Amino acid sequence: MAGKKFLKICRSLHLSSTMADAANEQKRGTATFDRLGKIKPLYEEMREACKRNYHPSQEISIDERLASSKARFGIKDYMKNKPIRLGFKLFVLADSSNGYTWDFFVYEGKSKEKSGKGLGYDLVMELIKPPLLGTGYKLFVDNFYTSATLFRSLLEKKIWACGTLSTHSSSFPKTNGNRLVSTSPRGSIRWIRKDSLLFVQWRDTRDIFMCSTLHTAHGQDTVQRRVRGADGQWTFKDIPVPPAVNEYNRCVGGVDCSDALNGYYKILHKTRRWYTTFFYHFMDIAIVNAFLLHKHLAKGQGQVPMTQKAFRETLAEELAEVGSSSTARPAPPPAPINGAHHRPVHISGHSSTGRLKCRQCHSKTPLKCSSCGVALCFIPSRDCYNDWHVANNM
Repeated sequence: MAGKKFLKICRSLHLSSTMADAANEQKRGTATFDRLGKIKPLYEEMREACKRNYHPSQEISIDERLASSKARFGIKDYMKNKPIRLGFKLFVLADSSNGYTWDFFVYEGKSKEKSGKGLGYDLVMELIKPPLLGTGYKLFVDNFYTSATLFRSLLEKKIWACGTLSTHSSSFPKTNGNRLVSTSPRGSIRWIRKDSLLFVQWRDTRDIFMCSTLHTAHGQDTVQRRVRGADGQWTFKDIPVPPAVNEYNRCVGGVDCSDALNGYYKILHKTRRWYTTFFYHFMDIAIVNAFLLHKHLAKGQGQVPMTQKAFRETLAEELAEVGSSSTARPAPPPAPINGAHHRPVHISGHSSTGRLKCRQCHSKTPLKCSSCGVALCFIPSRDCYNDWHVANNM
């Protein structure tokens, strides 16, 4: 495909009908106006396809993702501490074991369901759908979402949860009993049980605070840390780690794993149209999810899965063949004209160069018709052979 043709296709790309866009534009300024109307058909189909083709394992995680864009649109977000600072924010539910994007939604600057229990509560509840997802899951989130209210509500739905907790949160216990002091050694643990909730404080290079509904305070796990002894020498030492911290570190990175897979070979490139940004991002999600399904099926059959690069190359080749001449039904051979088979053959025996004047354009040509014996050009720039036969109805 020529570059100009590709750019023309990109400029003509739309994800919704012009009639639907015009009807939605008439609602601008009212509560029924849909800010995402231009991506709605593909947006809804992508969410359904992600949930339809795969069911996640027991450990899942929820986090935000940013689709990079400089397009002028009101729902863009700026996050100064992220690798991608400016773009559209999506909240994603991913499988912690492989990074499969099971569900997501575009954040429009406000929560659709205002429960009065906080933005983090509403965002998680919008992604957690027990009738479709099921129960018995372990959800891992960071301190933006963690709250006692959320974890109790999830437990009522038979979904356990674990997450980091900020000391400024209203859910954090205010009691000073059994608190860790500045001289407490590395690996010290403080825990408080409050009905179904476990609050843990663990001393590492800094204090880490956790809240969980599925873990015990102590376990048999240890981590290796480099510490300085009394003689000033650095040595490695095994210190105890709470089960909540250990499993959180292992399972919270589902969305980060998905982002990394998207970033290796992403097709997203610069565009001035905000809905085109979402089209490219949805394509990345679809390709990465398909790659993860390929790995899952290949391992189940005892085969070696392809790398993501090889998978994308194979996918591109198969998509290019769809509708091409290689997959189309072969055309029947042309019928003989007036009972004679006309075909071009090389001229021989007339001159030293084997060329004669073309009957149509009078230029030198090395070809003639096998049935008519007429010299005719048959080259990409001049098709005198077919033009002469059509004009003479032969």
